Amino acid sequence: MPPQKSLVIDEITYKYHADGKTIFAKGRIKDNQPDGYWEWFRKDGTLKRSGYFIKGEPVGTWTTYDHQGKVYKVTEK
Repeated sequence: MPPQKSLVIDEITYKYHADGKTIFAKGRIKDNQPDGYWEWFRKDGTLKRSGYFIKGEPVGTWTTYDHQGKVYKVTEK
């Protein structure tokens, strides 16, 4: 499998699904670790999950969304 395609624009890293066309995740990377707010997406472009990292560790409220974009589950890290 080829490496996952990624692109950095205005300090935001965009990671792509294996097809290289649709965004899989986006957020900031600091010192080679996720830092700050991140979002993950399904292949159809709908938001799947969102949450925060501090120095690569998940923190705070994490939200999972259904296929219609409505909140499905909220967890605390």
